Order: sequence, then C-alpha cells, then structure tokens
Amino acid sequence: MAIKCIIIDDEPLARKGLKEYMADTDFLECIGEFDNPLMSTNLLQKEEVQLLFLDIEMPKITGIEFFKTLQHAPPVIFTTAYPQYALEGFELEALDYLVKPISFDRFFKAALRAKEYYEIRERNKEVTIENSHPDHFFIKADSKLVKIFFADILFAEALQNYVMIYTGDKKYMTYLTFKSVEDYLPASKFIKTHKSYIVSAGKITGIEGNEILLGAQRIPISRNLKEDVLEKILAGKFLKR
Repeated sequence: MAIKCIIIDDEPLARKGLKEYMADTDFLECIGEFDNPLMSTNLLQKEEVQLLFLDIEMPKITGIEFFKTLQHAPPVIFTTAYPQYALEGFELEALDYLVKPISFDRFFKAALRAKEYYEIRERNKEVTIENSHPDHFFIKADSKLVKIFFADILFAEALQNYVMIYTGDKKYMTYLTFKSVEDYLPASKFIKTHKSYIVSAGKITGIEGNEILLGAQRIPISRNLKEDVLEKILAGKFLKR
C-alpha cells in the first residue's frame, strides 16, 4: 500500500520536481500540494496524511513554525535551500532533511526511510495486538530486523537522525526518530530525562547532581525535566529521617 503524501512548497518548480520523483516511486502517493502551509490544514484534518514534504522558508509562516502548530503531525521530511535549519528540523523528529536542489538518489533514500518507518510501526502494531502487554519491539539495525526486549534496555539516545539503543552488553543504531522510540516504550518503565535520552527506570542505580547513574553510565537530566524525573524515580521510595 502506498504512503499518502502531501507537498507544501511556495516554489512551483520544487513542487513539480517532488511530484515527478513520487511518480517514479511506487510506494508513494501524492494526495495534495500547496504553495501556502495554511491552505493545507483542511486536508490534514480530513485525510490520513502519512508523510509531509515541507519547505521551510515561505511567506507568512515558515515550515518549522507551521509544523509546530499541528496537533497530530504526520512524519515530516523538510525540503529547503537552507542547510542551517537542519538541527532544528531533527529536533522536531523529522524523518529526513533534504537540501535543494534535491537529486533523485537523495530523495529516494529519504523515501525508503519513510517506508521503513511504517513497516516497523506496522510490525510493532501486530506485536501489540497479539499481546496486550507487549514486552518487546523490533528495530532495523545492521540491515536486519532485531528484536529488543524492554527488560534488556538500559537507555536510548538520540543522535540527530538516528537512535542508539543500549542494552546490558550491546548497542544498536537504528534509522528512526527519537519520538517513535519514545512513543513505543511504556511510560511506566521508562523515563525521559533529557530531550536526547530515555532511561529504564528499573536500571537506575543512583542520582548524582544532574545525572542519572546506570552502573558506570552517566545520563544527563535537563533542568526543565528534573522535577518530573525525580518525582517519577523517588515517589513513595525515598526514605528520610
């Protein structure tokens, strides 16, 4: 089944190029194109848009500002002539960031990443349906599907457009967004301590200053999350005189 996409770009030639690339990619389907982000909201609300190709520098509102307004934003691939927005784009959990002019090879690599995202998501949905209390999920690492048990995870770390998952004796780099990993890990067992880190609550061995201790590993706690993190870790378990 094709991934339903929309294009938002104020440049007609850019939209034309992306549509031609989609036509040559059998697992993508363009269901709409817009030269103004605000004109796309009706389609985004009514249709199941699965992938958004979004320009950044546009009149009235930038692609990044627009994306932040979406309550249920689909996965996004930013398309822009300005590479300086890349870091902010990846902080918004973009699947990819394409700098114009965009070659078909680079476009196809981004499209394959979207396809992989949905394949893994569907596989993990099947696991959830089969077991109302799932204890694992699948990721793609080293060109194969790897089964990861929640009980084995120490922490997960965001590395721009990759995520590194650390277990007791191994680490796995996977081409996923940090948000997709965060959404799947059960909140009762994992704690987000920083915009780039999620830790297993059961593996925490201590807290020192602004760091979580996981044995020899030290994981930062961001200032804006510290109160919430300490509450989750210590609630009902902190003995004091």
